[in-house]
Amino acid sequence: IQQLSACFVLPVEDSMDHIFETLKHAALIHQSGGGTGFSFSRIRPAGDIVRSTGGIASGPVSFMKVFNSATDVIKQGGRRRGANMGILLVTHPDIMEFITCKEDVREITNFNISVAATDDFMEKAKKREDYDLINPRTGEKVATLNAGEVFDKIVEGAWRSGEPGIIFIDEINRHNPTLHVGEIEATNPCGEQPLLPYESCNLGSINLARLVKKNDIDWEKLKDVVWKAVHFLDNVIDMNKYPIPQIEEMTVANRKIGLGVMGFADTLIQLGIPYGSDESFALAEKIMSFIQEEGKRASIELGKQRGSFPNFKGSVYDGKFEAMRNATVTTIAPTGSISIIAGCSSGIEPLFAIAFIRNVLDKDDRLYEINPYFEKMARDMGFFNDEVMQKIADNHGSVRGIAEVPEEVQRIFVTSLDISPELHVRMQAAFQKYVDNATSKTINLRKDATVDDVRQAYLLAHELKCKGITVYRYGSRPEQVLSTKEERGEELTPRARPPVVQGITRKITTGCGNLYVTMNVDERGLFEVFARLGKAGGCADAQLESVGRLISLCLRSEIKPREIVKQLKAIRCPNPRLVRGGPILSCPDAIAKAIEEYIEGKEIPEAPRLDYFGGEGGQKKPRPIQSTERAPVGVCPDCGSPLVYEEGCRICKQCGFSTCG
Repeated sequence: IQQLSACFVLPVEDSMDHIFETLKHAALIHQSGGGTGFSFSRIRPAGDIVRSTGGIASGPVSFMKVFNSATDVIKQGGRRRGANMGILLVTHPDIMEFITCKEDVREITNFNISVAATDDFMEKAKKREDYDLINPRTGEKVATLNAGEVFDKIVEGAWRSGEPGIIFIDEINRHNPTLHVGEIEATNPCGEQPLLPYESCNLGSINLARLVKKNDIDWEKLKDVVWKAVHFLDNVIDMNKYPIPQIEEMTVANRKIGLGVMGFADTLIQLGIPYGSDESFALAEKIMSFIQEEGKRASIELGKQRGSFPNFKGSVYDGKFEAMRNATVTTIAPTGSISIIAGCSSGIEPLFAIAFIRNVLDKDDRLYEINPYFEKMARDMGFFNDEVMQKIADNHGSVRGIAEVPEEVQRIFVTSLDISPELHVRMQAAFQKYVDNATSKTINLRKDATVDDVRQAYLLAHELKCKGITVYRYGSRPEQVLSTKEERGEELTPRARPPVVQGITRKITTGCGNLYVTMNVDERGLFEVFARLGKAGGCADAQLESVGRLISLCLRSEIKPREIVKQLKAIRCPNPRLVRGGPILSCPDAIAKAIEEYIEGKEIPEAPRLDYFGGEGGQKKPRPIQSTERAPVGVCPDCGSPLVYEEGCRICKQCGFSTCG
């Protein structure tokens, strides 16, 4: 589709028409593979008057939920759900609701959220003074809050789950190169790209680990890469196919690019410099100032050849430089995916772990993931063996305190949890000093970090003129991607199936035919569910078997039956059926209702016993399958039952579907 930008910001005005126009634009961006940032600060607060209808406004958080629901059903580039950043100015009357809007992990799941904090707010937070809340509709003061208490709430939320983050909106606009065009109000979902409404930016990262030569950076090669990268990223702007015309217009008018780095931790290791040392901060500033200077020179040269960006007149460059092709040149992006492809450390982050265990499909078979630089050094120095690797993995991936690892090696190989929050912030500030846009960096904290640790990190980030900050306390989110043994705790093992079980089978009429749901129990309760349609076969039975297996795995893994019911109940298919006791909306809905009736202890009549082996007076033997029944020739697309071939047509005996040929 040739949509080559990663980051977008869309405006959200205080009108129903504009809000839903923005939502449509966001859907188109997500569909094309981009992520979107929004400031909801212009929307009137909850409880305010809506003059057009005489009603009461629901506030910005309610509209965030609408945007979140829309994002749920649209995949980025057809591959994954879209990502969003939601931002609210700290002076908005609904700021407290916004700060706590993600405390329920089931709500607003497709957003990162950040508070746009002003310098005035930060100073008053330090002094624990009151500050004013302003209604964006009228521009008038409507209330006051204690800045210290609001800041405490932000910090507590970040300690609990990593959100909200903070963007320092005044610092961002102090470095806004096109302030005559407009003020920046929001960033992209990862926070490294502050953008004007309808702007987009394309990002690129240089793998520094490939530029180490004879215990130094190969500065000549780095210069060459920077010039080529600026030229390439500028070309991308013209080759791009933008999702909506407004984005193309603003992007071409400012021509922002974001060149950054990855592999910084690997570079420090090759140079023998510990991450978080004064020497590492000095190298960070030296590298980034070099990239910034050469990047600007390259953009000036392109401006002379191709013309400056259209909004050059009135920008910060007007009168200082003869030309400038790009309003911004540098950004530090997270590089989570591309660093894996490039085989280097991520962005400017330290290593996650020196060695950790990756579980594979066979739970008894585990693979050690070992940093290649460490493995080479360990083999060269003769201390590499499985026992040492196991000790490192058990030590949350750190070599600190491992007796077999020499002190000099321990000094060089530093992990994210070996570093204090202060040193994380100082590294971010070192790069930010020479970056046009912003710097993506996670301030990692150990699991036992305190709320005050988070508070001090936020205050230091503001003091050192970072443009924003995101913290993550290890283990504070259930969806954490990577973990080490210390943080995992006991592994969850499904309880074993006894050789003999008891259970019941319910027959339920559905739109797809008769569904038979078998529920088995052990001494601890319900633990197994099977489901089968009477004459389905094919895909329908395969799907029901998969649902049954997953339900059984959940039950054996101590997931409460009511939680399973909650997920399956009310799922709809095109063939609902009204039966005694209410509608059956689908087969999953029928399974949920069968489980619900069982756990609620509703009376289930005992089935008559059949004597298949009795003589006279016994029950009739089951009827054998007659040869006149035809073999299936496919599966019904409407109900999933087998199709049979009759009179030149494929016919479904369950729902009546037929097709000829």
